[in-house]
Amino acid sequence: MNENLIAALILLIYFSPIFYQLIIVIRESKKGNKLPLKKLYQFLKISMLILIPSVVFFFIISHTNYFNYQKPMKFSEYDKITFDNFRGLNFFKKSLYGNTRFAYIVTSIDTNIDKDSVSIDALFHPSRSFVYNKKTYSKDLLSHEKYHFKITELFVRKAKERISKLKTKNKSNIDYILNSIEKEESKYQQEYDYNTFHSYVHSEQKRYEREIDSLLTLLNHFKKSKITLHEKK
Repeated sequence: MNENLIAALILLIYFSPIFYQLIIVIRESKKGNKLPLKKLYQFLKISMLILIPSVVFFFIISHTNYFNYQKPMKFSEYDKITFDNFRGLNFFKKSLYGNTRFAYIVTSIDTNIDKDSVSIDALFHPSRSFVYNKKTYSKDLLSHEKYHFKITELFVRKAKERISKLKTKNKSNIDYILNSIEKEESKYQQEYDYNTFHSYVHSEQKRYEREIDSLLTLLNHFKKSKITLHEKK
């Protein structure tokens, strides 16, 4: 069943006492009876006091599974990642284009700019990443998702390379590079998923793997998180 229809049915059932009370209000108002209207206001007040915190809680837990939380992992822990680390919650969607063998990884670029250095790391977020169908684990699917993390690391290294080449290493120039890199990374991630059809086009998947691994090797000099901005004389 469509997830939007399920959500609509849940809300309809939840608000059914209010609809019933509204019918009573309309019927009794014709007789001049104002008491049902006061009861309706009370129903609405109580319902919203319950609904609003519930919706906020739902969206928080959908974003990050705090019931089974694991802190973000750096790229140095790449080889340790398995589907057991995909701990996020998925309440509705169970397939992608009809395929139930599908996962979703969340990565990010974390930066910290100090006076004399800048630290940039690729992070994998276990409690925000999830698998649609845990019965369909496969090495190919895991590899595809983990290469998303490699892509994030690739652009982290590109950012450090560009920053190292800056003649004027001030915050404005560094922020410009970081913003550009995030846009480029997002575009590349989308192209990777589109061209590999989320790992189903095997030839494209292997092509991307070779390309990404090669580029990471070329930028091996920028593996360390921190870059010194001003060399001491």
